[in-house]
Amino acid sequence: MNKGHFIITGTSRGIGEQLARMLLDNGNCVHGISRGDSNILDNYKNYTHHHFDLSNILGIEPLLKEIFSQINLNASEMICLINNAAMIEPLKTIDNCNAEEINKNIQISLIAPMVLTSYFINQMDDVPIRKKIINISSGSGSYPAPAMSVYCTAKAGINMFTQCIGAEQSKRQYPIEIIAVDPGMVETELQQVVRGKDDQDFEMAKLFKQAHQTGQLQSTEELGKHLINIIDKKIEPGKLVKYFEG
Repeated sequence: MNKGHFIITGTSRGIGEQLARMLLDNGNCVHGISRGDSNILDNYKNYTHHHFDLSNILGIEPLLKEIFSQINLNASEMICLINNAAMIEPLKTIDNCNAEEINKNIQISLIAPMVLTSYFINQMDDVPIRKKIINISSGSGSYPAPAMSVYCTAKAGINMFTQCIGAEQSKRQYPIEIIAVDPGMVETELQQVVRGKDDQDFEMAKLFKQAHQTGQLQSTEELGKHLINIIDKKIEPGKLVKYFEG
């Protein structure tokens, strides 16, 4: 695959950490954004970590400005933004969700990727190297679920946002390959949180527990390999790529 620079949110664990590790092993440079550290990634000399809370929307542009100042585009074959970070809580009916919970989820899961994408495109519009944005979506963006309205809405928003920006980019001289990827069911901490809910409080917990018990969850390593292939492949801007279609 092309060697380049990757900006990835949510690299302290799960999908983000695994994908960053695989990209680093392939000789790429990774700029990770998350509140927590990764002891694994910190061992790589070509990894730069940025401690940041993505709910701080107004701080995103200064952060990206700092990151871009560290990147030599003339020596890069590609640059890629991967909006991976998301928040699954609150997992309850909307009448039991308060304003703070709703606001924080939408800020991290939807508004932050929009702002990151906006700045990325603004800076990269006329740069003639390969450019890509991958928004990690979810099947929840297409299928409504009780007590998951905030998470489902954020992921549905990511899908529509990706399609809109894809339509915009199709008219540019040096278009950015923006896609959304539905990774399917992956064994992550988010899955563990959902399975830990009481069935009476969160009825979807039964389905998540069943998926885990019957071996339907893929590992982050399996998904990472799939995402590497998706990164390497040229895909029409604005497309929603499902795991088994990639």
